[in-house]
This record gives sequence, structure tokens and C-alpha cells, in this order.
Amino acid sequence: MTMVSTTEAVADSAAEHSESLGGWITHHLQNGPEWHPFPGVHLHLPHIPPFDFLGIHIDLSITNHVVMLWFAALFLLLMFLLALKPAKKVQTGFGALLEMLVIFIRDEVAIANMGEKEGIRFTPFLVSAFFFVLVSNLMGLVPMFSTSTANINVTAGMALTTFGATQYFGIKEQGLFGYYKNLVPHGVPILLWPLMFVIEIMGLIAKHVALTIRLFANMNAGHIVLFAFLGLTILFKSYFVSPVSVGFGVFVYFLELLVALIQAYIFTVLSSLFIGMSVNPEH
Repeated sequence: MTMVSTTEAVADSAAEHSESLGGWITHHLQNGPEWHPFPGVHLHLPHIPPFDFLGIHIDLSITNHVVMLWFAALFLLLMFLLALKPAKKVQTGFGALLEMLVIFIRDEVAIANMGEKEGIRFTPFLVSAFFFVLVSNLMGLVPMFSTSTANINVTAGMALTTFGATQYFGIKEQGLFGYYKNLVPHGVPILLWPLMFVIEIMGLIAKHVALTIRLFANMNAGHIVLFAFLGLTILFKSYFVSPVSVGFGVFVYFLELLVALIQAYIFTVLSSLFIGMSVNPEH
């Protein structure tokens, strides 16, 4: 009887620790009305009463991910202001690094996927998207910040920006009828044209949904794995488990640095491809 009770107590304790670990991970990933910049410091963010508009419930309250977006924009502004120099002076140090990345996005992403004319035209948008996603991703690896790009509302908003650009500039270049007519490949039999048009519209939407999910899922997954490894030290409280879990946690942390850069690059490349296909239908 005592052995059974002890076994049940151990099982209950393990379940309790498991639930607390899951709650700990969820707490670090969720969006909320508080920001915790330092241990023991809880900043309550402004709450704006929600309202209904055309049957839609709208809540414009400030959350911690909104604050992260503001910080990301501020960091970008400061980065390029610090690197700003007269045109005739050679960039050095941090300014040279930013210049190298900007030239890389212009030559290897924008011009390579959109052609020289359109590539140069859309370079400011693509550079802004690349650095904004990169800075937002990296902020999540700093203890006092969180990852705004792990919020599907943020990634959806960015994907909608790309979607809006594809529609606006595609229609501007080809006209309303011409743009949507060119969605269907040439040579399709007239009887199949309506079906192909619906399929192409669905594909167009699916591309940008994938753009949303890819960034959101990758940033969430990396942080879940990182926190899970670190949480093993809390769950087991063992001198044998802790070095292994912390070691893997450090490995995942550096892997996340690489993922942050890769995801910013992928978002920028796909945005350039989608916009390029809308303004250059012949390609």
C-alpha cells in the first residue's frame, strides 16, 4: 500500500512539473498585456477598450509584441542613422556590413529575381522587409525582448503587405483585366479557363498563406525546442541531466541565430519572386 502511494505521488509530481514546464514555455511565447524586461519587473501596457465595427470585434490594446515591433523599428532607424555617411566617404565597420547586406539584397535577390529595372525599383521595400524580419527574429534571443515574428498576426500582416504589393503593382503594370487574365497560363482551352482561373486564384492566396505560416512556425518551433531543453533542468533537477540539457540549449541557441538570418532571407526572396511574377508576367 505504501509502495503504491509512493508511486502515485511520484507520478503526480512528475505530471505537475510537466504541466509547469509547459506553462513556462507557453508564457514565454504568448502575447499579452504585460512586458517583463527584467526578472521581477512587470510593466502593464496601456489597455484600450475594444469596440465593434461592421460586426467585427476590434481590440487595439498595446501588447508586448506591439512594443517589440516598435523597438524593431527604432533599432532599424538607429542602425542606419549610425551608418549614414556622405556618399564620397568609404563605409567602415558596422556601416560596411550594412552596405554589404543592402548590396547583396539588391543584386542577388531583387535584380536576380525581378530584372534590373524592377529590382532596383523594389530594392527599398525588400531591404526594409529583410532587416525588419532579421531584427525582429534576433530580438527574441535577447532575454529582455520577445519574438514578434512568432506571432501569426505579425507574419500575416507582413505577408499581406507583399500580397498588396503584388496586386497593386501587377494591376498598375498590366491593367485590371490584363493582370487577372495573365494568371492563367496561355494556351489553356477555353472550356478549362474558368477552372484554371479559380485554381490560380487559390494558388495566389496559398503562396502568401505559406509565407505567413513559414516564418511564424519556424520562429515558434525554435523557441519551443530551446525552452524545452532548458526546462529539463527544472523538470529533473539532476546534475547528470542539467549539463546535457544546457549544452543542447546552447547549441539550439546558436542554431536559432542562423535560422533568424535564413528566415529573413527566405521571406525576402519569396516576396521578390511573388512581386516579380506580378509585374513581369512574361517570366
